[in-house]
Amino acid sequence: MSTPHILGLDHVVIAVRDLEAAITSYRGLGFTVQPGGRHPGRTSHNALIVFADGAYIELIAWVAPAPQERWWRQLEAHGDGYADFALLPSDTVAVIGAAHGRGLHTLIGPLDGGRVRPDGAQLQWRNARHETPDLPFLCGDVTPRALRVPEGPVRVHANGAQGIAELAIAVEDLAATVARYRALLGSVAEVMLEATEPPRAVFTLGPTRFVLTATAAGQARGQGVTHMRLSGLAAALPQPAAHGALMISAG
Repeated sequence: MSTPHILGLDHVVIAVRDLEAAITSYRGLGFTVQPGGRHPGRTSHNALIVFADGAYIELIAWVAPAPQERWWRQLEAHGDGYADFALLPSDTVAVIGAAHGRGLHTLIGPLDGGRVRPDGAQLQWRNARHETPDLPFLCGDVTPRALRVPEGPVRVHANGAQGIAELAIAVEDLAATVARYRALLGSVAEVMLEATEPPRAVFTLGPTRFVLTATAAGQARGQGVTHMRLSGLAAALPQPAAHGALMISAG
């Protein structure tokens, strides 16, 4: 039996007040945007921007208030922008157990979730969430991932974007966060500290480089994603049109 591990970046979440407006804006920026559907038992619905490397951007909005959800509270407090990101586990339950075994007892799950696509297809997954937003959540499929993350022409974008080459994350306590990531990832990726100012740590999963920087105290949105670099993108995108999400060319 193979050792449970993290496979790579699954998706990045951007919370928006108006989903249709966001879909129109992102299509205007040269992205192919696929309506995702609604989340049963919640008031949210979404759309997806899927890349050739298999990762995707989730645009999520709510049709009614959801004060019990952190993403909604963040949207209310700070407006449109990055809300979270997810890693893809080989097996959610097994990865949780392995992380607990390495001391990360603050990883909570498994939590069942799902979505109903516009065509009626029902998707199921199991999540795990950390109690602080410096760490991502895990999103592991119960139904086939191809049902959740479409393949084919939907992954081709007029602006040339092919994947998420780098994800930047602001954290408060770099040493504490690095310890949590090492417990979450195990031997699948080495989290390396770099002597920069401000201090940062980096690791790589698949085609994506993750950069953790101790700058959260100066960020209005606190801990979490600050920007990402997209491979194949010709130039940085205008942040207002991207609903507050800074996206830069990976060069």
